[in-house]
Amino acid sequence: MEDIKADVVVIGSGPAGQKAAIQAAKLGKNVIVVEKDAEPGGACLYSGTIPSKTFREAVVDLTRFYDRHFEGKEYILPDVTIDELNFRLNSVIKEERNIITRQFKKNGIRIVPGSARFENQNTLIVVDSDYRLKYQIKATTFIIATGSNPRNPSDVPFDHQVILDSTTLLGIGRVPKSMIVLGGGIIGSEYASFFSALGTEVTVIDRKEHMLPLLDAEIGIHLQTALTDIGLKFLGKKEPIEIKRVEDHAYVKFKDGSSLEADVLLYALGRVANIEALHIENTGIIVDAKGYIPVNALFQTTVPHIYAVGDVIGGPCLASTSMEQGRLAARHACGVQTHHFPTFYPVGIYTIPEISSCGYTEEELKAWGFHYEVGRAHYYEIARSHIAGSNTGLFKVLFHAETLEILGVHVIGRNATEVIHIGQMGISFRAHLDYFIDHVFNYPTYAEGYRVAALNGINKIKFKK
Repeated sequence: MEDIKADVVVIGSGPAGQKAAIQAAKLGKNVIVVEKDAEPGGACLYSGTIPSKTFREAVVDLTRFYDRHFEGKEYILPDVTIDELNFRLNSVIKEERNIITRQFKKNGIRIVPGSARFENQNTLIVVDSDYRLKYQIKATTFIIATGSNPRNPSDVPFDHQVILDSTTLLGIGRVPKSMIVLGGGIIGSEYASFFSALGTEVTVIDRKEHMLPLLDAEIGIHLQTALTDIGLKFLGKKEPIEIKRVEDHAYVKFKDGSSLEADVLLYALGRVANIEALHIENTGIIVDAKGYIPVNALFQTTVPHIYAVGDVIGGPCLASTSMEQGRLAARHACGVQTHHFPTFYPVGIYTIPEISSCGYTEEELKAWGFHYEVGRAHYYEIARSHIAGSNTGLFKVLFHAETLEILGVHVIGRNATEVIHIGQMGISFRAHLDYFIDHVFNYPTYAEGYRVAALNGINKIKFKK
C-alpha cells in the first residue's frame, strides 16, 4: 500500500472532475484524481454524452438522413451496420481520451486507479477490482465527482442482449428491427430518434402525455411531429407493471392490460447518483431523499472541505453544467475569487431534430402573469434550411410585450445547439428584441432565424397598437 498526501483529491474524471482537477492544478495545488476505470473520462466519455452524440452524428451521415428531403419517395434507406457506427464511436472516444490524458499530464495531475472509499473526513482509501488496498490518501480538500448510473430496478431482468440500459445499448452488435423505449425523457428520446432514423420500428412509452414534458410545450409537440414523420410511435399515459424476456424478444405488460413485444427494450427511466461505494457516511455527510449529496451555492457539503459536483448533486445533470460546477468548486476550495453558478444556461437535447433552450418557457411566463409576446421563425422560412435539406424546425423567441426584453429562446431543428448561444447572450445582457432587428445577419444561415423571429414578434406588437 502507498501513502499519498495531496492538497486536492478529485474522485472521478468525468466532465466535473476534469475541470475541477485542472483548475486546482492551475492554481498551484498538488492534485490527485482517483478513477475506478483504467482510463480517465468517466461515463461521459465511455457510455454517455460522447458515445451518444457520436452515434447520432454517424447515424445522420451514414443514412444520408437529410437526403430524404431532396429524394422524397425515391429515397432508399442505406443498410448501416452497428460495426460501421461503432468504428466512428471508438475513434472519437480514443481521441477524447488522449486529450484528457495529455491535459492531466501537462498540468502535473496524477491519476490513481481504483475505487475510492472514505475512512473519515480527511482520509480516503483506494482499492483495486479485487478489493485489495492499494493507496491511502490524506488531503486538505476532497471533491466528489463520481457521476451517475442508469436506474436499474431489481425486478427488471437486464441481460445486455435484449433488455438494456443506456450503458449497454450500444454494445448489442446489431441494428434491431424493433425497439421499445421505456421513458420519454432526454436519454430515451435521443436514442429513440437515433434508431428510428436507422429504420428500427421504435415505440416510446411514458407515463406523461408527451415526450420531454419539461420543454416549452410547443417545442415538444414540434419534436413529436418530426419523430412521427420518420416512423417513431409514442404511447403516453402508460405504466409498465411487468418486463421480461420471452425467448429472444422483450415483453412488456402495462397497467391498462395491454402488452407489447420488440427485439430489444431500452429502460430509460432515470439515473441514480453513483455514491454507493464511497462509504460517504464515514464523513458524516447524509444524502437526501433522492440519494443525492446536498451542497450549498459554493458546492460545499455539510463538511466544508468536502465538495460535490456534477450528477451526484442532482439536476441539471448536463456535461456542460458539470464542468462549470467542477471549476467553481475548485476555485472556492483553493481560496480564490469565484462566483455563483449562472442562473441561465442552455440545455441541449440531441434528438433528430436537435433541441436547445435557454431562459423561460411560455408556460412559466403564463403562470407568473407576464405580459409577453412570441416571435417565431419556422425553418421552412429560412433559405439555409432548404439548401441543407432540413426544413423541419422552429425558432421561438419570448419577450416582454412592453420593454421588449428577451425572456426565453427555444430552438428545434438542425444546428439548434449551436445557434442557441446567440439567444443566451441576448438574455444574459438583457438585450431587447430590436437588437436582432437592427443588426445584419449572414445570409443564408440558420442564425438569421433570430431576425425573422424578431420581425414576426415586433409586428404583433405594432398590430396590437
